[in-house]
Amino acid sequence: MKNLSVSRRYAKALMLIGKEYGQTDQYRNELDEVVDLFDANPELEMAVINPLFDKNDRRRVLVAVLEKTELSRIVQSFVMLLFDKGRIGFLRGICDFYKQLADELKGVVHATLVSATQLSAEATEKIREGLAKRTGKDVILDVEQDPELIGGIVTRIGDLVLDGSVKTQLLNMRESLKRGEIV
Repeated sequence: MKNLSVSRRYAKALMLIGKEYGQTDQYRNELDEVVDLFDANPELEMAVINPLFDKNDRRRVLVAVLEKTELSRIVQSFVMLLFDKGRIGFLRGICDFYKQLADELKGVVHATLVSATQLSAEATEKIREGLAKRTGKDVILDVEQDPELIGGIVTRIGDLVLDGSVKTQLLNMRESLKRGEIV
């Protein structure tokens, strides 16, 4: 839980700066670049994060790497602040929260659509439009398949789950029959 609150707090702080300077999208992209850099070079990440190495040496390595990037001074300073505060290990979580905040600012929401079979592009688009109408936001839809649903679809938007799967309907029927209710 602490990890989430730390990540959220730092992401919000950078978002406030991004809004002030009108650079929210740029900062989003730059945070992604730093995460991608660590993903591509796990040895670098370990050298920067691992407390077994001398802190000054780790700091010098990070400064040298950041100077070779084309990151804005704000994001470079932000990454160095994370390092200095011992929060550099939270970078991925901060990046994820920052993306959520940036999407909220733009009125974008991510949803997951799970279906038993492959849906046509037309059906997927109709569902996306329906979700956009229901939420009042632009919806980015991630489509997945799960044959165990038997039929129908399940949609998740944040905490909201819209379950229209045959599997769930059958389970509900079974529970009603167990309780002696007429279906």
